[in-house]
Parts: sequence; structure tokens; C-alpha cells
Amino acid sequence: MKTKLVGLVLFAVSLSLIFACITVNIYFPEAAVKKTADEIVDEIRKRDESIKEESRMFRSAGFDFVPAVFAQEETKVSNPAIRALKDAMKQRFPSLKPLFDAGNIGENNNGLVDVRDEGGMNLKDKAALRGLVKDENSDRLKLYAEVAKALNIDVGQVGRVQKIFAESWNKAASPGWWVQKDTGEWVKK
Repeated sequence: MKTKLVGLVLFAVSLSLIFACITVNIYFPEAAVKKTADEIVDEIRKRDESIKEESRMFRSAGFDFVPAVFAQEETKVSNPAIRALKDAMKQRFPSLKPLFDAGNIGENNNGLVDVRDEGGMNLKDKAALRGLVKDENSDRLKLYAEVAKALNIDVGQVGRVQKIFAESWNKAASPGWWVQKDTGEWVKK
């Protein structure tokens, strides 16, 4: 009887060890997130530049009629919340660009904007700068959550989505802008 009990205990321990070795692999669509991040960042950052460039081409060719908005392909991952967030960020970007250019703000390694230098700014300008950064970061965090939701990614994986977006924001930064490396070090691009 005692040997049966020992055998049963050994079997139970062996079985639990086997199940302990099995890992649950949660699928994370990294390629889809990266493609989506690149598309969204490009759409937010480069839309004005491409419209101006196409407008110049029409004018230099002698055409005076230039449509106000050019149709561009929408990001494949989209829903009303994502579109609203992208629109808000596109509208805010012209106000952020001079601050990036001056080195007042930079792209951190978490996909957010950080205030880097407020030197020489009066209180009103500092308040405006902080308000812009707060609004931008709020929209970015909402965007990451919405992209995860649209791609059926677990809420616990939003941090991974955010890191992938951070790479896209840093890649899209113009020369001279401050970006934060993964080590936490700030460098000019």
C-alpha cells in the first residue's frame, strides 16, 4: 500500500513538472504593429510636407488649381477613435515642430514627448509648452491602446505596442531633434 502511495505521489509530481514546463505563448503580431506604427507616424508627420511638395510641383508646371487636400491611403488598422486621435495629433504637430526644432522637447524611448529645455521661456510660453506636451502624450497613450484593441492584442501588451511606436517616432524625427536611446541617453539625431 505504501509503495502504491509513493508511486502515486511520484506520478503526481512528475505530471506537475511536465505541466510547469509548458509555457503559454501569447501571439503578439509585432510585424503588424510595426507596419501600423510606421504608417500612422508617417501620416501624422509627413502629410503637410507631401502636400506642400505636390503643390509646388503643380505650380511649377503652370497649374494654378491645387486641391486643398490630397487623398492619401488610410492606415489599414483604423476605427473612429484612431482616426480622431490621428486628426488631433496632425493638427497639433505644426505647434510642436518648432519646439522640436529648438530642442525644447524630444522623443523619449517610451513613445512619448518629454520637455527637455525651457530656458529663455517666459511663464506663458512654458505653460503653453507643457499643455501641448500633456495633450500630445495623452493622445499617444490613447492611440496605443486603440491600436492594440483594433489588432486584438491583450491589454497587458499595450506597453509593447508603445515601444514599437517609440521606434517609429524616433525614426521619423528630423535631424537635430532630441531622441532618447533605449539606454536612457538623450542624443541629437
